Amino acid sequence: MRSMAGRPSLRLATMSLDATPLLHLLWLASPALPVGGFSYSEGLEAAVDAGLVHDEVSAGNWLLNQLELVQARAELPVAAAAHAATLALDGARLAELNAWVLQTRETSESLQQTQQMGRSLLVWMQGLVPDASVLPCLQGLKPAPTWPVVMGAAAASRATALEPALTAIAFGWAENLMQAAVRCVPLGQTAGQRLLARLVQAIPTAVATALATPEPMAFAPLLGVHGARHETQYSRLFRS
Repeated sequence: MRSMAGRPSLRLATMSLDATPLLHLLWLASPALPVGGFSYSEGLEAAVDAGLVHDEVSAGNWLLNQLELVQARAELPVAAAAHAATLALDGARLAELNAWVLQTRETSESLQQTQQMGRSLLVWMQGLVPDASVLPCLQGLKPAPTWPVVMGAAAASRATALEPALTAIAFGWAENLMQAAVRCVPLGQTAGQRLLARLVQAIPTAVATALATPEPMAFAPLLGVHGARHETQYSRLFRS
């Protein structure tokens, strides 16, 4: 009886250990992560104001383009490079990546977003993984650490493999922007879930593109135009 009673506990302990990396990924992808991502629409609100986005289909098309042109070619490759630099404890590479992100932000709002969310995620890391070897490197990034750099470093510091980490980062972005679409298009909750399903279907390809990209590339002119228009938009819900 003692032996049989002990087996479930042993199995439960083994399952808990195996689930730890997955739980860390879910944590990083959670909209409850205290970084303020919910306050940004990344140009979506301006596209709604201009009439480019007006329903579920057009919102999905806009976000799919952003996934393919921005996330897959810029944000995720930076996060992947930061993941590798963190494992190698390469502070110079992290600084180089951070400078690239700062230099390629086309609007003051997008620059503010990446810096604010990067700072907030760094504070989260300092509280949750205070012994992470990469922290001094991130703390030394000036004028501020940027979101994709800190996110890649956080994933590596939590011992998550690269491809699942990028998948989680992409899903976190998709869920946040879906919620922004629900609020500003506006859409119903069911429509929002259908929109998220379209993004989820495209995420594996975006991650594969990011993994195959030797260097990040920033070129999304329509997003830049509408991001700039958002800065003077008369009525706004979001900070970008």
